[in-house]
Amino acid sequence: MNAEIISALKIVLTTFVCSSLIMPFMKKIAHHVGAIDIPRKDEGNRHIHTKATPKLGGVGIFLAFLIGYMLFGTESVQMNSILIGSFIIILTGIADDIKSIRASTKLIGQLIAACILVFYGGFLLNNITAFGYSIDFGLFSYPLTIFFIVACVNIINLIDGLDGLSGGICSIFFMTIGIIGFFQGRSGSLVMILTFIMLGATLGFLLHNFYPAKIFCGDCAMYLGFMIAVITLLEFKGPALTSLFVPLMILGIPILDTLFAIIRRLLKHQPPFSPDKEHIHHQLLGMNFSQRTTVLIIYGFCLLFASASIFYSLKDPVMGKILYIIIFIIVVWFVLRTTVISKKNKEVTDNIIDKVGEIIKKEPKKKKNKVK
Repeated sequence: MNAEIISALKIVLTTFVCSSLIMPFMKKIAHHVGAIDIPRKDEGNRHIHTKATPKLGGVGIFLAFLIGYMLFGTESVQMNSILIGSFIIILTGIADDIKSIRASTKLIGQLIAACILVFYGGFLLNNITAFGYSIDFGLFSYPLTIFFIVACVNIINLIDGLDGLSGGICSIFFMTIGIIGFFQGRSGSLVMILTFIMLGATLGFLLHNFYPAKIFCGDCAMYLGFMIAVITLLEFKGPALTSLFVPLMILGIPILDTLFAIIRRLLKHQPPFSPDKEHIHHQLLGMNFSQRTTVLIIYGFCLLFASASIFYSLKDPVMGKILYIIIFIIVVWFVLRTTVISKKNKEVTDNIIDKVGEIIKKEPKKKKNKVK
């Protein structure tokens, strides 16, 4: 057990050091090629940062990953498909960070990378099992797997709205998968090696990206989503964690944020992926929380999802289900008390609270009149 801990820490620390040392060079390269995020007043004044910040942090994570793979990985067809797909995703992200490209062009790059994983690497989502129920996808496995990979890529890219947000969420995901796999005795497997490599590389980026950020991930944040899809599909095939439900729950916050955004925009008769300023982090900022506090609150919710997943997978499934129920109640409250889906929800809830408050205030007066 001690040897396994040392091996895991060696991978994480090596890639952490590599990533943290690479980032200053990525800042200089970003300035040289013009990959700079300049705050704009258009698109609803969505940008929260106030000064020009270099991008390409995702490229630094990718380079640290390559070093980690060369030191700790082993060659295989699956690994080759991961490297080729990653390279395509990174090239697509770099192109968009230097000069914005069409969403359709980015989607093409994502689809090509996903198809390489599926048809060359053999990554396939055959069925899903959760709470004792199982569904076999049959021939739909291929399009569903491609859709899943593209969805993960975009979910992480969409949540990347505050300093340290996407990097922290992804770090929590990698850490949780690592803990689950470690206690299941799978430290030397491909999925665990990739997980620990990505954990170190992402934490090294987070060192430079946490508020106030010195570098952004940029559209290369797609790479983080791509690797999350890879690790989830590999973990899904593992001998112990047979449910896709658990890794998805670890990503509860970014998944919910994306779903809320799509529903919100459809209700407004807007394109599902049009930009706005109603995301979960915008809602918390609207409650007068600072950027740092907002990110820490979201980290807290992610850790709650992670804890529920760890309990459900390793120790106490009943406790895991209880935590999931508590999370569900918190999510419902958040939806009703904010405009994350619709302003009408908040207005109706506020009216109900006001009426209840008036009733409570009037009740003592009625009692006093009866006494008189």
